[in-house]
Amino acid sequence: MTTVFMAGSITIRHLDSLVEARIHNIVASGFQVVIGDADGADAAIQAYLNTAGSARVTVYCSGDSPRNNRGGWPVEVVATRHAKSSRAFFAAKDLRMADVADIGLMVWDTKSPGTLRNVIELLVRKKRAVIFLDADRTFKTITRVDQLEELVLCMPADARQNAERKIRLTSRGEELKHTQASTSP
Repeated sequence: MTTVFMAGSITIRHLDSLVEARIHNIVASGFQVVIGDADGADAAIQAYLNTAGSARVTVYCSGDSPRNNRGGWPVEVVATRHAKSSRAFFAAKDLRMADVADIGLMVWDTKSPGTLRNVIELLVRKKRAVIFLDADRTFKTITRVDQLEELVLCMPADARQNAERKIRLTSRGEELKHTQASTSP
């Protein structure tokens, strides 16, 4: 069964109708959904999944209980030794979802380094990420590092600097390039 990792920017509180249609198709296909417990896009996606009556959802959280679980779905608690409320603490659940998913669906404000990190983590695992650029109302599919580099060009300069500081954007891209070059036929 296909498992879809859904996530997005905390600044996005309402889903575009194009994203809702994509999620509707995922639910109608009977795919499993894994999603985090954050406010913003995670909570909005959970609300839509709940309204759609989706039963194949697992909510992942770092900590004792989820901050959001709009559908009362099963919860996967991800143990972490990182300090509570730190970036690494919350990233632990995202890393686990990237591990268990076959594909990602991200809703991105073109600024959030966390959403971009999720795309990178999927690429590291040789998995596809479909990103909805909220401002442009377009979907982009990312399967290669050159597509990631093109995606990064959508970011405002200050957001790129923030991503560089928070997730080491350039070095992660270089690591991906090296890995993809060494595994190409």
